[in-house]
Amino acid sequence: MNVTSPPRLFAVGGAHMDRRGRLDAAHIPATSNPGRMREEVGGGIFNAACMATRRGVSVSLLSLRGGDAAGEAVARAVEEAGFEDLSATFLDRVTPSYTAILDHDGELITGLADMALYDVAFAKQMSRSKTRDAAAGSDAILCDANLPLEALAQLASIRGAAPLYAIAVSPAKARRLIPVFSGLSVLFMNAREARSLAGLQSAASIPLAVQALRDLGLRAAVITEGSAAVTVFTPENQWQIEPPQLDALVDVTGAGDALAGATVAALIRGLSIQEAAREGVAASGLAVGSASAAPEFDNSAFDAALARVPAPRPV
Repeated sequence: MNVTSPPRLFAVGGAHMDRRGRLDAAHIPATSNPGRMREEVGGGIFNAACMATRRGVSVSLLSLRGGDAAGEAVARAVEEAGFEDLSATFLDRVTPSYTAILDHDGELITGLADMALYDVAFAKQMSRSKTRDAAAGSDAILCDANLPLEALAQLASIRGAAPLYAIAVSPAKARRLIPVFSGLSVLFMNAREARSLAGLQSAASIPLAVQALRDLGLRAAVITEGSAAVTVFTPENQWQIEPPQLDALVDVTGAGDALAGATVAALIRGLSIQEAAREGVAASGLAVGSASAAPEFDNSAFDAALARVPAPRPV
């Protein structure tokens, strides 16, 4: 009996400690606010890869970590997720981390990214033989803007025939992706990142940002804007997908990562970008309804979430 192997995704970027503090009441600036802190392994690429795995994709993951307890926790989480771990460990370095402070409704107040290791060591990893082998043997590659520009350019050059997808991560880091726009198949970002990449003010409309991004050479993207419609565009077309109203918003952390992971998994299966993004919206809803940035669910839960997402609407 022939057994078909699952498609393989090469995931490159952030896999680190996520710390999230949530306030018990309304935020009062410049003072102590009571709340709760929780910690788990996360990062844009780790979260997206977890979602892709739950949607039937096999993952090889390349990240960086330090020789500390946090690094050991990341290594365990990667193993438990079932990824092939291609990551490098630097014994004299601190494992990167992200600390988010959320208001009592689960919305982000501010975040602190301590990720110096990514900036200094990712580029060297691109020349390793196992990195090139993983890129050559994958059905798709997903990276995030935690990679510095040099590493992004090298990854784009070794990808071979595999489509290269990217997660913007933050307005500041997203601009690293502009020089490799021509090599990206799809970029995942939120509205703030889209406006930053387009060089627009914070009040600029999404259609204006879309046109500017097309002019910069970006071929396709998925743009989220909180609970507002998700925008999907290609060189010729544009759609909007309305996220369904949720019964409860628990934590927005990882929502965009979940959307990216599920969308990429659907693209690998051959879905059109707008239908793949609809699956991503369903995955995002599962993420914000969970305390975990990488929630676990079965196929029936995903199908129920997908049934609540309306069909993409051409605009």
